[in-house]
Amino acid sequence: MKILGISGSPRKGNTEWMVERMLEAARGAGAETELVLLRKVDIKLCRGCLTCEVGKDRKPGVCVIKDEMAPLLAKMLAADAFVFGTPVYFYLLSALLKNFMDRTVPIWPLLKGKRAAGVAVAEDGIGQAIVNLRTYTDLCKMPWVGEVTALAKGPNDVASNDVATAALVALGRRLAESSAQV
Repeated sequence: MKILGISGSPRKGNTEWMVERMLEAARGAGAETELVLLRKVDIKLCRGCLTCEVGKDRKPGVCVIKDEMAPLLAKMLAADAFVFGTPVYFYLLSALLKNFMDRTVPIWPLLKGKRAAGVAVAEDGIGQAIVNLRTYTDLCKMPWVGEVTALAKGPNDVASNDVATAALVALGRRLAESSAQV
């Protein structure tokens, strides 16, 4: 089974660390994993033209925007599960992760049945970030395995949080185990 971790943080810090811990635990449970750092990928804004939407033949559509999204769509189709990670800004997802999700229109119906989990980190409140992740996965008909949230002020604060670390490890294993059963 393959699990794709997608970090929507514009910097290296808590979000990336959390996604990495989950992927590490999933590897320990037998999964093949890969981490995508959206800050290092050229993904232009979705135009909302819908020319890419999957047709009645259920074949993936093709986006008219020429950037680095096409290989990520192929990776999503090849994956069995996802870890979506986001820092929280104004109680919502990061712009990087939201735009990435918008750009999955060419394949979103084909994600049905793939497992998903999420992590979110904020300075003072998670707000709607996990709800946003759940809404996306519900629309794509991806079963939600769980989430881990953490509060942090500095870029390495979560790494010293033993409770969050244990929760990340447990969720990473659970995601791998639930994906292997499909």
